[in-house]
Amino acid sequence: MNQVKKMLVMAGWGILAHTGMQAQEVAAPYLNAYTIPVAKKGAVIAQVYDRTGHPAVSAALVEDASGLFTLEKTGILKLKKKAGIAKEGAFTYPVKIVAGADTASFTLVADAFIHNKVIAHRGAWKHHEGSQNSVTSLKDAIKLGCAGSEFDVWLSADEELVVSHDPEIGGKKVEGSTLAELQTVQLKNGDRVPTLDEFITIGMQQHATRLVLELKPSGTGRGPLLATKAVALVKARQAQAWMYYISFDYDICKKIKALDPMAKVAYLNGDKTPEVLRQDGIWGLDYHQKFFTQQPDLIKVARQQGITTNAWTIDNPAVMDTLLKEGIDFITTNEPEILLEKVKPSY
Repeated sequence: MNQVKKMLVMAGWGILAHTGMQAQEVAAPYLNAYTIPVAKKGAVIAQVYDRTGHPAVSAALVEDASGLFTLEKTGILKLKKKAGIAKEGAFTYPVKIVAGADTASFTLVADAFIHNKVIAHRGAWKHHEGSQNSVTSLKDAIKLGCAGSEFDVWLSADEELVVSHDPEIGGKKVEGSTLAELQTVQLKNGDRVPTLDEFITIGMQQHATRLVLELKPSGTGRGPLLATKAVALVKARQAQAWMYYISFDYDICKKIKALDPMAKVAYLNGDKTPEVLRQDGIWGLDYHQKFFTQQPDLIKVARQQGITTNAWTIDNPAVMDTLLKEGIDFITTNEPEILLEKVKPSY
């Protein structure tokens, strides 16, 4: 049985009372956060939930090699009273938690993630050596110090999770070609077409830049399978702390939430109000810049609803200035160098 199928077999079903959602394909237990506040002894890390979506009051911490953590009877995972972690040095801390009949392992991460609002669109490529959506462009976005690096994922013909923006690359249809066929395509700087697993591996080697995973609408009707396999891989790799999800396909967004109710998911298409997103448990709106011009109060309304905001794809410095002054949470850009200069001294 392959890794993804194992994750699906382990998935539990329950009523998520805290969100008002119906029965879900939830792998339990699960957490609502995976980052550890640094230099804060006794800091709270996460609430543990069971398969019913309730706080896991019977949960137990069964593995903790570091000896730094404790799990309260209320299901609150936290650092021990006199325990703290530093920003530098070791930054990953594995734990295993049992809740009822369910057991899961997690990787907790020291929170040194950058909060400068800069999302590199398909990585940093415009002024660098790599192609869009390449291993090189991801590494360069991390080197620049971006808050996130966005990339696009499809299912290949043999159901591998492949990174590419367009439905075709090098004359090959992504959904109609095998991974082996796609990886014959030569990219700049010696790169080949990468996989999601490769991107996760690179992302997990640091704890500054998040991975912004866009799941592409499927032309072959495999959107739900794409979401299922992506979430299963993220869980299997214990990469939740690094991952934001985005999609133009609202059904994909909802499928991700069904599989991981606490996943940070943003919607791209622009046709949902912040109120609707909140009701569906969607974390953020990630809309084309025109919607922020057409709806001047969009950022304010989203903030009132607890919805994060991102605009794409902003390369005009004046538009960047306007959105930053309005308090937008993120900006996706092909010019991360320009935006970085703006956020460092002023915002």
